[in-house]
Amino acid sequence: MKNLFNDLIKKKQRLDKLLPLRKEILFEIEEWLKIELTYSSNAIEGNTLTRKETAEILEKGITTVISGRPLRDQIEAINHAKAIEFVKDLAKRKKNHAEIKEEDINKIHKIILTSIDDQWAGKYRETEVFIKGSSVELPQPIKVPYLMNEFVQWLSSQKSTHPVKVAADSHYRLVSIHPYVDGNGRTARLLMNLILIINNYPMAIIKNEERIQYLDSLEEAQLKEKFDSYYNLIEASVDRSLEAYINAALNKPILPAFEKKPFSKYKSKREFITFSELLKIGELAKETDETIHTLRYWTKMGLLKVTKYSEGGYQLYSPDAIKQAKGIRRLQKEKRLTINEIKELIN
Repeated sequence: MKNLFNDLIKKKQRLDKLLPLRKEILFEIEEWLKIELTYSSNAIEGNTLTRKETAEILEKGITTVISGRPLRDQIEAINHAKAIEFVKDLAKRKKNHAEIKEEDINKIHKIILTSIDDQWAGKYRETEVFIKGSSVELPQPIKVPYLMNEFVQWLSSQKSTHPVKVAADSHYRLVSIHPYVDGNGRTARLLMNLILIINNYPMAIIKNEERIQYLDSLEEAQLKEKFDSYYNLIEASVDRSLEAYINAALNKPILPAFEKKPFSKYKSKREFITFSELLKIGELAKETDETIHTLRYWTKMGLLKVTKYSEGGYQLYSPDAIKQAKGIRRLQKEKRLTINEIKELIN
């Protein structure tokens, strides 16, 4: 894991040599990041606004008419953008992340929930909460104040740890405490970015397209204490933002940095794959020159494995399935093996 985060140091050093960016370029990229972070962070929690609608709300305010969208969703967008500005301002007043206090985290949360649930904005929960669809057990409300105090003490001791790891661990620890009735994920992602900004890293975005991998990696860390997938996801998000800033400094488009599919440099038994890298069966057919019918048959026979299912129920395959499918066809042609023989060989 040390090597994983050290790779980011090299990219950051490259960016540092290109700084400072021209004011107009810096403004454009920071505004774009604010919209994208607001859209993605809210969408992960179920907000229905599109990227375009989020941008329109942030530009014109809630007076603009977004047909068919709940008022709450529009307020969430406004609040999140305000929270980003607060985080950026707060980062200027902190010498290092060890200076972050409980009241700072609570202020972030208060902005997130203002005009949505004013009673609990910036206040710790007094009731039990549960994560839908998860078997993760969250702390009893009576333990929250103690755990938050313990968390801030831990954060103050993280002076020699790689800042990206501190940011990732802080996000993980906060969502695991789940101190608030609502807004825990958004507050944790903003806290992560506060730590990154204090340490002169750009804001990182966990994309809505990575939602399933993001939630799965958190649950795996919470239930099994396996952090490979989670750390890989955070590393990928920081890597994207660094590359976007480098592109901006070189007068290149920033969007390719966020659209590319960054495979992890950290090799583990469970290779990290972002949601955007997964292939629908039609895409797999195109890459392998096989028919959809053949791929479905191979899947049914256990020769190919489905990695995930989309919200619409579509089968999604890992990029490794391309090599596997080509290998199956090669064994049929060159070795004259039957499906059952290939299955035995794979097993």
